[in-house]
Amino acid sequence: MSIRNNEAQRQVFTRWADVARSLSNSHRLMLLQHITQGEYPVERLAELASLSVANASQHLQHLKRAGFVQARREGKHVYYGLGNGPVGELLSAIRHYVEYQHHEIQMLLANSVNQNENVEPISREELLERLEAGDVTLLDVRPQEEYQAGHLPGAINIPVEELDSRLSELNQKQAVVAYCRGPYCVLSVNAVNVLQKRGFLALRFNEGFPQWKAAGLDVDL
Repeated sequence: MSIRNNEAQRQVFTRWADVARSLSNSHRLMLLQHITQGEYPVERLAELASLSVANASQHLQHLKRAGFVQARREGKHVYYGLGNGPVGELLSAIRHYVEYQHHEIQMLLANSVNQNENVEPISREELLERLEAGDVTLLDVRPQEEYQAGHLPGAINIPVEELDSRLSELNQKQAVVAYCRGPYCVLSVNAVNVLQKRGFLALRFNEGFPQWKAAGLDVDL
């Protein structure tokens, strides 16, 4: 192999390292995961990630320089959305690799998400089959702003904190499948618990909106 080819390869791998370094921070990964839900102002992202606005802004600038996010200004607010390219797929790949390599992560997920043995999960394949058959109600229990930024086709939005007071909007004769932000999100677990206590047949989608979108499936905006 020529010296020129070696140098070209070194430059490629240096770029890989630069990109990976941009993600080597838990706050940035958390911010990026929230942005997969939709576009948000920096103030809201800071709130979601439990960061100061200044700290969140610094991390978002790192992500922007690496191309993971893009920003636009609207009045006094700066909004961040996903950059071009398969960002959602990259996050999903990282999550799957970490879970594969670290069994304790899988146990933590099982303990924190599947707290109740009655919270039955449903896979993407089974959900698609049941949606096609039309025998389930799909329930998005995320905040309204996240739902409006994008959701699974035909999903009804009732944020989990409003669920108990809005049960009349659901058909009790049909199974309800609740979903939220992804496998680490407990909003859907809480929703299933509420629904089951009120006599509904309730299931939990074991993924979330980001994974659905990253899989190239249709979404409603």
